Amino acid sequence: MLNELKNEWKETLESHLKKILNSEEISPLTMTEPPKSELGDVAFPLFQYAKVARKAPQAIAEALKESVEASAHPEGEIILAGGYFNVKLSLSAMFSSLYESVMGNGDDYGKNDSLKGKKIMLEFSCPNTNKPLHLGHMRNDSLGESVANILKANGAEVMKVNLINNRGVHICKSMLAYREFGNGETPESTGEKGDHLVGRYYVRFATWAKEWDAMIAKAKESGDEEEVRRLEESHPDKRAQAMLKDWEDGKSDVIELWNLMNRWTLDGLFESYRNMGISFDCFYYESETYKYGKSEVLKGLEEGVFYREADGSVQIDLSEIGLDKKVLLRKDGTTIYITQDIGTAIRRHDDYPFDSLIYVVGSEQAYHFKVLFYILKKLGYAWADELYHLSYGMVNLPEGKMKSREGTVVDADDLLSELESLAKEEIISKNRESLVEDVDQTAHSIALAALNYYLLQVSPGRDMIFDPKKSISFNGNTGPYLEYMGARISSILRKAEDENLECDAIDGSLLDKEDELTLIKLISDYPSVVAKAAEGFDPSVIAAYLYSVAKTFSHYYHDNQIVKAETRELSKTRLALAKMVLTVLRNGFSLIGIPFLKSM
Repeated sequence: MLNELKNEWKETLESHLKKILNSEEISPLTMTEPPKSELGDVAFPLFQYAKVARKAPQAIAEALKESVEASAHPEGEIILAGGYFNVKLSLSAMFSSLYESVMGNGDDYGKNDSLKGKKIMLEFSCPNTNKPLHLGHMRNDSLGESVANILKANGAEVMKVNLINNRGVHICKSMLAYREFGNGETPESTGEKGDHLVGRYYVRFATWAKEWDAMIAKAKESGDEEEVRRLEESHPDKRAQAMLKDWEDGKSDVIELWNLMNRWTLDGLFESYRNMGISFDCFYYESETYKYGKSEVLKGLEEGVFYREADGSVQIDLSEIGLDKKVLLRKDGTTIYITQDIGTAIRRHDDYPFDSLIYVVGSEQAYHFKVLFYILKKLGYAWADELYHLSYGMVNLPEGKMKSREGTVVDADDLLSELESLAKEEIISKNRESLVEDVDQTAHSIALAALNYYLLQVSPGRDMIFDPKKSISFNGNTGPYLEYMGARISSILRKAEDENLECDAIDGSLLDKEDELTLIKLISDYPSVVAKAAEGFDPSVIAAYLYSVAKTFSHYYHDNQIVKAETRELSKTRLALAKMVLTVLRNGFSLIGIPFLKSM
């Protein structure tokens, strides 16, 4: 709506410029925003026409103003600022048509067809089955789920996929530690979630390896070379590598243990996904896809794309892209992570011929994806040009970096539980139990809002620090604050119903306060915000917009009556404004994982 008005002005000014410049062919006007609101809502710089007109930009602006005012033109106040032709748009004049558009489209307001017909595959989460989800995974999951929602809102067909990394040395480390120290315990016997139990043995392996290193160091100090050799040959790391070889060779006892511990982990992971509101359309498992990668590498070896080193490993020369070389198959024939990624990408395109595939993976894997995309191109897959690494920064705690092997990560289940407890305490402390239907469910919704908003308000590429207590605050730039504003407006609408107040006769000319005009502009901007978020795969654009809307409405509501305004006509019009604000909040919430609450 607002863009349409801006474009009307653009077309009008270009028409008058042709007269002033005495030319039917002129370069299109550029549209920008003035640095200050008092300078208008849209600015048209005129510097590019100075040479043709042989006039200063300010003189062109004055002539353009005189020409426009002498004929019919779109509504708005003209403001000249140096070489800029600025316009303060008549926002109140577009109020009625904006209301019809917002309320007529409802949940679909803001959606567009810019990506209609595009098939986009989005890979995210991709956990290992040797530990539970942690805070780093949560940023990945929130980002992936939100980007999927944003792309769908722009008309794309989206396939959300999850690659379960259920094989490899890291998996064998948990298995080996469990076989050595587990004494047959199970999730049922311990009352522990399966992924937590398995993760405990991953940490135990790291401790065990350090203990072994200490024994080797002690043997070296004593000069006992035979003991050093014995310890080194039976080091836990070597035993884990041997177990991987046994797994790939299909050794029955290893496969049996692998199946058991994978099931424990997956049961736990899927429970965590349900609690966090994360879902997928398709799962791939590395234990299956690595085979495709291995055969593809061997085929590439035959075709000369890859080469075999003297030690028997298969590698690729990366000098063409300014890198050294990369191992694709170890000398014992076992695969590495990039091997299975090659196979997985090819199989995915066979399953779902995508127009693009987006990998949501941390920034530390930039090298991996540069190499992967290059390899797929060298293998002759044209669609490799449509692969994209959506890189995101590290997420840490105020006290520092997390480390999985040392057991210092923030467990996802524990963090969500902590946020729920904090939300529940807030509800009880404010004596609001009677105002919510289900205290526990409301606390869970508030926790999800706190988590998702805090993780998504920072643009993906930036590192961030997650502070649980700040995230759950009901004041400031947080998810719970946005939920509260949604609940506050819902309360206003209920009061309007009690007063039999309806939006049957609204008059935008009654809205002349700065906050009212700002809200009209923000509401009109929402579709372009949704489009911008999709262009950069950046949910923080939505988050910043929602906070701006909520903050502006809060300030407005604090100073102005809605249901009990000076006149009933003004009440109806302000109610219409509140309804539109609630619509864009709800629609925006759905894009970044904030549950909507009618009361809290």
